[in-house]
Amino acid sequence: MNRYRLDFVSLSLFTLIVRSGSISKGAELARLAVGAASRRIADFEAAIGTELFERHSRGITLTPAGHALERHAQRILNDVDLLAADLSDYVNGVIGVVRLWASTSAITQFLPAEISAFTAASPEIRIELEEETSDQVIMAVVDGRADFGIFVDGTPTLGLHTTRYRRDKLVLVVPAGHPLTRRENVSFGDALDFDFVGLSRKSSLAERLEQATVATGKRLKLQIQARSFDGMCLMVAAGLGVAVLPEAAVRPHIRSMGLEKICLAEHWADRELLIGARDLGALPKPARLLAEHFTGKASMSSRPSVE
Repeated sequence: MNRYRLDFVSLSLFTLIVRSGSISKGAELARLAVGAASRRIADFEAAIGTELFERHSRGITLTPAGHALERHAQRILNDVDLLAADLSDYVNGVIGVVRLWASTSAITQFLPAEISAFTAASPEIRIELEEETSDQVIMAVVDGRADFGIFVDGTPTLGLHTTRYRRDKLVLVVPAGHPLTRRENVSFGDALDFDFVGLSRKSSLAERLEQATVATGKRLKLQIQARSFDGMCLMVAAGLGVAVLPEAAVRPHIRSMGLEKICLAEHWADRELLIGARDLGALPKPARLLAEHFTGKASMSSRPSVE
């Protein structure tokens, strides 16, 4: 690689391919056509003077040179992120900007109060918050659009390093006077006898309910799909079905909408929300301060997810 000018776009693409296990998936994460990604990697290899991948019918494997590059690539990209964060300290008097993506569950239940407390103590740090499904949050972190993300456990993390953020509990929400309100808790299988109100099928909550439904051998009778927890509560209050929602997200609507919440007997109703980053220990300082505020830890540890 004598006198080779490092191409950070190709280096980022290389790391996405390694994380996802194929050129096509890496290209999708990088928002490139497969042909364009293949040409960029081929040009990268030609410029370096050696092959990084062995291509075969089952996919790709790293060559010895590819393994060597893998050991350095993420550190280089993290250093570039740190440099960008440091330079931003001098723009408009803002010490830093944190790009945070989070799932609806995190934003609805926990983040407003926690972000408010952080910005009151650190007004020089601006937070750019995006709300998305857990899988989209993870993709944003992997491809560098987010410094770190908050998402629900059980979502494939593509090798991100994670730490625990909060726990929440899913409950069954029904309109007042519903037959199930006579019970203190209910099995999900019994709830499946009724029509359901749900979220988009791409959401982590919808995927969890689909897996739980398959385990019962029954069918989820999805009557209505809403775009938000508030919308789901309104539909339940109108008698259009029952719903499974995070307990803290439902609490403000119980009295105002005349709803009832019932505990679910299954263990999957207890969830963990995770903070994930490419390397928690190498976060830019503003992002690290925010993550430490969320977790209450003096210094962020970094562990790769096993998912």
